[in-house]
Amino acid sequence: MPLIKNKYGKGRVRVMRIHRDGDRHEVSQLNVKAMIEGDFARAYTHADNSTAVSTDTIKNVVNIVARENTGLSTEEFCQVLAKKYLDSYPQIASVAVTAHETKWSRLSFGGKPHPHSFVLDGNGKPFVEATATRAGATTLASGIDGFTFMKSTKSGWENYVKDRYTTIAPTNDRMCATSMVASWKWSAKPANYPATNAKILDTVLEVFSTTYSSSVQDSLYRMGEAALAAVPEISEISMACPNIHFILMNLSAFGMDNNNDVFLPTDEPHGQIECTVGRG
Repeated sequence: MPLIKNKYGKGRVRVMRIHRDGDRHEVSQLNVKAMIEGDFARAYTHADNSTAVSTDTIKNVVNIVARENTGLSTEEFCQVLAKKYLDSYPQIASVAVTAHETKWSRLSFGGKPHPHSFVLDGNGKPFVEATATRAGATTLASGIDGFTFMKSTKSGWENYVKDRYTTIAPTNDRMCATSMVASWKWSAKPANYPATNAKILDTVLEVFSTTYSSSVQDSLYRMGEAALAAVPEISEISMACPNIHFILMNLSAFGMDNNNDVFLPTDEPHGQIECTVGRG
C-alpha cells in the first residue's frame, strides 16, 4: 500500500528568551511546534531511519536558535528557525513552525517602566467571599486567583539545608515567577472597594519587583506587611504562590554558553509557598 503523505516533528517546545539591553530586559515566552516533510518515507515503510532527524534534535535546534537570536520578534524568530532546519538537513523539503506566545506586560511604578518585572496579560480572576449568619455575624474577603507575575533577575536561593538528597545549586541571580492566589479580609469598609483592591495589588507588586528576593518566602512576608501598612481596612492577607520554574537550558553540548538567556518554562512539579500575614 502506498504511503500517501507523512510529516513529523516536535510539539510543545517551550522556550523563554531574555534579551538584555543594559539593565533593561525584554522577555519572549513561546510554545513552539516544528513539523518537517521530506525524504523520510522509508522510516515508515522499510524501518530505515538513515535519513530521519530525531525529534529531540528538532527540539534542540529551537533552543540553539533561541540562544543565537534573543532579540528577534516572534515572526522573525520563526522564520530564522525554519531556515535553520532547511540549511542543516538537505533531506527536508518543507518545514512548518508554529509558535504561540505567552504575553508578558512590563510593570510601571510611579510612571516609570520597570526594567525587569512583568505581569501576564489578561491577568487573574478577582473573587469575593461573603458569609452571614442569622445571628448577625458577617465576614467579607476579596481576592484574586491566578494573578501571574515575574521578574527576570534580582532573586536568589542560598544558605538552605543541604544533605545527600539535595541537588539544586545555590544562586543569587534567578528568574522568579508565580501564579498567585491571594485574599484579604476586610475589617472596615473602604471608600471604594475596587480602588482599594487595586491598591493592594499595586503595593505587593512594587515590593516584589523593586526589592531583592532571598526566597519566595521572604518576598511574600514583606508583600503582606506592605499591603497591611497601605490599607488599614484589611485585617490580614493570605497568599499562595506556586512557582513557575524557568530551568536554564544546558547548551554546552553545542559549544554554546547560556548566560541566563534561554530557559525552559515549566510549572510541574512546582514549589508551593503560602503564608498569612495579619495585624498583631
